[in-house]
Amino acid sequence: MLFGRHTKNPIHIPTKPVEKWVYTTCGYCSTGCSIEVGVDKAGKGITTRGVMDADVNRGKLCLKGIFEFELFNTPNRGVFPLMRKKRSEPFEKASWDTSLTSMAGEIQRIQAQYGRDSFAIVSTGQIYTEEFYTLGKLVRGLIGTNNYDGNTTLCMASAVSGYKRSFGSDGPPGCYEDFEHTNCLLAIGSNLPEQHPIIYWRMKEAQDRHHFPLIVVDPRVTMFAQLADIHVPITPGTDLVFLNALVHVILKEGLEDRGYVEAHTSGHSAFAELVGQYNPAMAAKICGIDEGMIRKVAHIYAEAGVAMTIWTMGINQSTHGSDGVAAINNLNLITGNIGKPGGTSLSITGQCNAMGTREFSSCSGLPAYRKLENTEDRAFMADYWGVEEDFFPQKRGLTQTDIFPAIERGEIKGLWLIATNPMTSMPDTLRIRKTLEKLEFLVVQDIYADVETVESAHLFLPAALWGEKEGVFTNTERRVNVVRKASNPPGEAKPELWIFTQLAKRFDPSGRIPFSETPAEVFDEMRVLSKGRLCDYSGMSHEKIEAQRGIQWPCNQDNPDGARRLYTDGYFQHPDGKAKLIALPFEDNNEVPDDEYPFWLNSGRVVEHWHTRTKTGKIGNLNKFSPTPYMEMNPVTAVRLEIEALEYVRVSSRRSSAIVLVQLTHRIAEDAVFIPMHFYNCVNRLVLGLLDPYSRQPAFKQSAVRIEKIDDQAAAARENVVARQY
Repeated sequence: MLFGRHTKNPIHIPTKPVEKWVYTTCGYCSTGCSIEVGVDKAGKGITTRGVMDADVNRGKLCLKGIFEFELFNTPNRGVFPLMRKKRSEPFEKASWDTSLTSMAGEIQRIQAQYGRDSFAIVSTGQIYTEEFYTLGKLVRGLIGTNNYDGNTTLCMASAVSGYKRSFGSDGPPGCYEDFEHTNCLLAIGSNLPEQHPIIYWRMKEAQDRHHFPLIVVDPRVTMFAQLADIHVPITPGTDLVFLNALVHVILKEGLEDRGYVEAHTSGHSAFAELVGQYNPAMAAKICGIDEGMIRKVAHIYAEAGVAMTIWTMGINQSTHGSDGVAAINNLNLITGNIGKPGGTSLSITGQCNAMGTREFSSCSGLPAYRKLENTEDRAFMADYWGVEEDFFPQKRGLTQTDIFPAIERGEIKGLWLIATNPMTSMPDTLRIRKTLEKLEFLVVQDIYADVETVESAHLFLPAALWGEKEGVFTNTERRVNVVRKASNPPGEAKPELWIFTQLAKRFDPSGRIPFSETPAEVFDEMRVLSKGRLCDYSGMSHEKIEAQRGIQWPCNQDNPDGARRLYTDGYFQHPDGKAKLIALPFEDNNEVPDDEYPFWLNSGRVVEHWHTRTKTGKIGNLNKFSPTPYMEMNPVTAVRLEIEALEYVRVSSRRSSAIVLVQLTHRIAEDAVFIPMHFYNCVNRLVLGLLDPYSRQPAFKQSAVRIEKIDDQAAAARENVVARQY
């Protein structure tokens, strides 16, 4: 008897007619994978592949990178500028000259009538560093508003703040190679396999070779937690207590690296007194875990010899996110795990170029980590740009999360949004919609004409996509990598660099402040400005970056091929050269479940989507995995509420409600639910988004909700469609 096919019929994947391969860097997450785009004879990107000799990904790509070429052919691209005087009127096609002249006129009108800071600008984490730098020069040198920020405030601001408080400067001190040297990995609030699959692959390869313990701290049994040696399911929002308790055990039992602490840190007395209050018995009650677990993790970490911590939004997106980052730094400072192979505090950055905006956009300061508060820094940049020093503000203005309340109060009358979509990404969506309607003038600059914010705009500017222009990104491990142009933008869409330089001419017709107009020329400015700084680019060029498949800063005469780690000499960026041990009391000031709203609401990323789905929602090979908003719920909870798998339910908070499809899984606790962050008009309708006092980052991870069964499933399905968007 024969089984199977009588003749073999193997799967055949047709070879696409690639005319040339163009080197580039992935434009999604912060991993920084090197990619080659296959281009056909017509000049269209038709396939992608990983670059084998690139150190970051070594030929590997995740789902998003594999299908990234499909972005070149996605629908609803912006192809020409659109203008209207009133929101009630339809848009009309306009020329770039008319659009930019009108835009400059409106900005100047608003500033003349209401003051210089009455116009605000919110940028992104996804344009090139040369574009960030040029935008910063435009804003700080010509437009002059101090209400200027990037949307990285929603994801990385707490990491930035924590690094500055502990080490005196922003800049992740470690690298991916540290996985190959560490003897223990502590991951807090990071679901690495889904958020950053290639970094996870790097970690897993290293772990398979030398079998270090993996400890995952997360309220949810994520994929990462399932693969861990130890999963610590703390109560949401209690990470600071857990970290203080680890240090309590380490200090009480004499497990610290006393020599490193004495030589390279300050503030030890107040710090030790504070953590002395966080004994494991007390902390265990707050964190909802066994006190023996705290002691065990503390011993494993401190006795490892060399250990490292990684984290993502589970730490950052909290009312005490900055404190959480500083607490991670405390842990690694007292164990001597900063600046050596395998020992680091490594924030896993969110967007593809969130680091670039931190380095050169001038949002929170001036280029190359210069400070507005520093007289010498302000004088240097004023002289270099040809700007009057007193034109610069003496401290940064409002962050993105404070700009929108200022619009509500009538203090800000105009707004320019660049490659960001607050209608989906900001907390309390309904409030944001009403806020945008209060503006006298709203400019939306994006690659797509159908992003939700366009509904409220007066002017739409069509921008070029990743791979339709050239420049550099900086990834999580400070590796600068280049993106080469693989295809032309559609219609009249333009690179951001062109848009910024052309707008500058409207503010400065005489050319008093020179603006470089090619990416290579802008990069040369960045090299000059960064020389001698922590983020030193002076030894780089676009050609050298491509040849080396990315270079980690600092790159200079001392480090011609880049430097893998910071602070290897134990010298930090505070005036005394020491890192600060910071006493961090825990204040439980966020929303927690009660009788009316009995469930914790958590949110996060899934592997097939990217942030607000502006791009991935248009790619069928990605969108098919999660085409509709859904919620993870524990089966025990579902039985109690008489809810079936794949039914629609209503989730309500004190702000609003949303319709989601139920997915039953034991990965979620019985008193909690999880909803992916990517869908319009869904989870961010619900979250409260209280702000961290240092970073001004919202607390997306900790809200209280109730769940209601819906009898009319057909009506619920129709209501759910509005969140699909594409």
